[in-house]
Amino acid sequence: MIASLDTTPSDDLGVPAAQRRSAELERQIRERPGRFRALTGDRPTGRLHLGHYFGTLHNRVRLQNLGVDMMVLVADYQVLTDRDVADRLAERVEDLVLDYLAIGIDPRRATIFTHSAIPALNQLLLPFLSLVSVAELSRNPTVKDEITHSRQSAVSGLMFTYPVHQAADILFCKAGLVPVGQDQLPHLEVARTVARRFNKRYGAASEPVFPEPEALLSAAPLLLGTDGAKMSKSRGNAITLAATADETARLIRGAKTDAERHITYDPADRPEVSSLVLLAALCLGRDPHEVAEEIGGRGAAVLKSVVTDAVNGYFAPIRARRAELTRDRTHIRRVLRDGNERAAAVADATLGEVRAAMNGVYY
Repeated sequence: MIASLDTTPSDDLGVPAAQRRSAELERQIRERPGRFRALTGDRPTGRLHLGHYFGTLHNRVRLQNLGVDMMVLVADYQVLTDRDVADRLAERVEDLVLDYLAIGIDPRRATIFTHSAIPALNQLLLPFLSLVSVAELSRNPTVKDEITHSRQSAVSGLMFTYPVHQAADILFCKAGLVPVGQDQLPHLEVARTVARRFNKRYGAASEPVFPEPEALLSAAPLLLGTDGAKMSKSRGNAITLAATADETARLIRGAKTDAERHITYDPADRPEVSSLVLLAALCLGRDPHEVAEEIGGRGAAVLKSVVTDAVNGYFAPIRARRAELTRDRTHIRRVLRDGNERAAAVADATLGEVRAAMNGVYY
């Protein structure tokens, strides 16, 4: 069992409070990383892209390498939240695992698993739904946004309740840390609420069943897609991790900029140009202002050339590793099988605790 955190988490998960707490958590992680378990993951709806890498994937590898116990979820059931069918699911699950392994997630140190293979995790959804009200789910701002942009003609029950499903994802393994962006804080508050209410209703005061998970906010940069909108799998504006060097060059050449020739880093007034500058800076490990200053009056064509060289140089070893892994698909299945077995054992133990706490052990 992962030890509880040093301090009692605040109920206030507003952004300033979460930022302060994240700084303290980072200090604790550096001092004793083995005390922490983190839950993170993705829906297998398409190949991961550079926005995912610099936004979350890079941080997962960092935490793993520090010694945090990482649980990495392939959320295959949640593909259905905004789709009528889970199209090409087997292929996309394998692609997701390929991306994970290529960037450096190590299945010997991290547990990679799928929703559909962990029955006990999904069974937790039933008691957890009894702990939240319809009004609370209706008010969740992330759910409202997802519903607004849903591809479905009608909102499914899975879409409406998936914050509680995410609570089950987090709590089944008693994760104390959840690396998230600011927009995911409302979902994490649902998990904290579920944990708190379950402990109050069913747990012993001296030994609660669930820890209240905490947000680990990163200073994740926002990278725009080639059309100037947020980089997204569904918009067709992303540069994927699996893209070839030539594909990357073509996509960057077509990226939106502006009419001003002199290159500056000004995210507020020049978002498209600044996103390209930032991408180059992230790949080069440099300050974006310095990168922009070096390009100066040489214009967008030179900027795009610098970005292309930086991206292709940075991701060359990752892409080579991915190509090597692609040749042995049986390895991917072994990774999932082993991860599913480990996650299922954790989920079975937690479900046993839940049933015992609810006086549900009678056969």
